[in-house]
Amino acid sequence: MPSSSVADFEAHRSYLTAVAYRMLGSRAEAEDAVQETWLRYARQTAEEIRDVRGWLTTVTARICLDHLNSARVRRDTYPGEWLPAFVVEPDADPADHAELSDQVSIALLVVLEKLTPEQRVAFVLHDAFAVPFDEVAAVLDSTPAAARQHASRGRKAVADGQVRHTAGLPEQRRVLNAFLAAARDGDMRTLAAVLAPDVVAIGDGGGVVRAALRPVLGADRVARFFTGLLAHRLPGVTDLTIEPVLVNGSAALMLSGRNPDGSRLLVVVAVTVDEGRITGVFNQQNPEKLVLSCTRPISRKN
Repeated sequence: MPSSSVADFEAHRSYLTAVAYRMLGSRAEAEDAVQETWLRYARQTAEEIRDVRGWLTTVTARICLDHLNSARVRRDTYPGEWLPAFVVEPDADPADHAELSDQVSIALLVVLEKLTPEQRVAFVLHDAFAVPFDEVAAVLDSTPAAARQHASRGRKAVADGQVRHTAGLPEQRRVLNAFLAAARDGDMRTLAAVLAPDVVAIGDGGGVVRAALRPVLGADRVARFFTGLLAHRLPGVTDLTIEPVLVNGSAALMLSGRNPDGSRLLVVVAVTVDEGRITGVFNQQNPEKLVLSCTRPISRKN
């Protein structure tokens, strides 16, 4: 393949990864999908592709659609709650993360999981990346009208189901620190005050690590859950560290240490914040999903 064709593909790699990540909810799976796109692209000739970006988008989306359809069976039998794979980075000044505003929030990824594969693909392509419906229809092997309907249903589900997350990073940090301090002190009143009345807490242990099998709902229940967790589980942990991190561009905490049985404790706690209160707490404990390397944020930009 000519070097110019390689350069053309690399110019679109970050864009394709962003598309795939929104569809699949896993950076590793997104990168695999983009790599498969590259292999198919490498088998083409320049004369066969008139619009490189459009061709690459269509191929990547079709690969993701196939993956989503095959993943539905695995998700139905998944032990406990399912959360997307976090992209974890060291916390830093926003000036060091110029693309944070373009990150995909955990709140959005969680609700995208509730869509059908067709709705998710149509919503992501059209609403997030402005792909015309005739091109979306080509991906879905449907009509533009059907593609429009899939996107509309996906859009409504996202609007109805997404956990509120409007606070900027400084407010997220402040609220998260208050949450941690109150939970450590067992201060139920202060803890409940920093939680929204309709807060939801979701943990993903993947059947490997103990986690709540169902979402915990409401400020009082979430407050009791976390004060009990810190009071009964963490005291026996040795070499415990709790450090601020960023999860998909938002404030979060990473807890690491050694459990009494010698196994490693590793939990990343991400939150969503609205009007000074936590609206969602997302505990990723599944070792296979924790992305702990310092990676470049996923961006929609080329």
